[in-house]
Amino acid sequence: MFPYQPQVHQYPYSNNQLMPHGYYNSPYSDGGWLWQQNTWASDESYRMHPQQRLCFVLVHGSWADAHFWDGIAEVLRRNGHVVYTPEYAGHGSDPNKNVTHAMITKSVVDFITKQDLCDIILVGHSFGGTVIQKVSEQVSDRIKRLVFWDAFVLKDGESLSDELPPQTKQAFEQLRASSKDDTIMLPFPLFRDLFVNTASLEEAESIYSGVAPEPAKPLFEKLNLKVFYALPTPKSYVYFYQDGVLPQGEGFGWNPHMSIRLGLFRLIVGDGDHMTDSRTRPAMVAQKLYEAGRD
Repeated sequence: MFPYQPQVHQYPYSNNQLMPHGYYNSPYSDGGWLWQQNTWASDESYRMHPQQRLCFVLVHGSWADAHFWDGIAEVLRRNGHVVYTPEYAGHGSDPNKNVTHAMITKSVVDFITKQDLCDIILVGHSFGGTVIQKVSEQVSDRIKRLVFWDAFVLKDGESLSDELPPQTKQAFEQLRASSKDDTIMLPFPLFRDLFVNTASLEEAESIYSGVAPEPAKPLFEKLNLKVFYALPTPKSYVYFYQDGVLPQGEGFGWNPHMSIRLGLFRLIVGDGDHMTDSRTRPAMVAQKLYEAGRD
């Protein structure tokens, strides 16, 4: 699927102890997305040196919750950034799976406005791309830059399911129809090959243990995105070469198929898959998000 061999870019860092504390505002202290707490320090390619101080709001994707960001957020905070990881409707500790895309969007908008956040770097991963598209329509004056990390950038009037390869869309429809609560639970073989393809089997099984059924409705809703496409907000796209969730070519893929829809945008690339690196190489991901968000 990826016939080329991308170069892995490495960045020399030095330790920075100027980390402000008390900025983690996610209300969720328990969950399945546990990260290896020594990974940020052991990833020697990404030892940190002083960076421009930014305020990140990180929005996760499907089959995840706010704990997806734990390792990445810790690295960013250690390097002096302010980081928020809001949870949204139908995910995390919320037992209600009967949610809409508008409800999910409202969760993030309400978080940003109640915290009175401004000049934020709003990051969306995967399905989170569709969320930050809609969030930005409502709080554009609070956003400094939008960052899409292997994220869906839907056209006006599209649903996420419209951008899936026919075989994947059919599988999702079948899984949805077989559920009792209109959710989609990924079978492990599908999750392993598409979402965590670079992981070891042990890593893949560990990540999968934290996966919960995903509300299906928001994945199939058509979104009105006319306002989004009129916004002048600066945008970036972070693309990982080995991400196998969408195939490259034949009218699919993350970059350039999705990214080019942003118009003028900054492209940052990395060598990783869809989910594994958030767990195993959070310092690398954090550096890519910083490069995407900095001035």
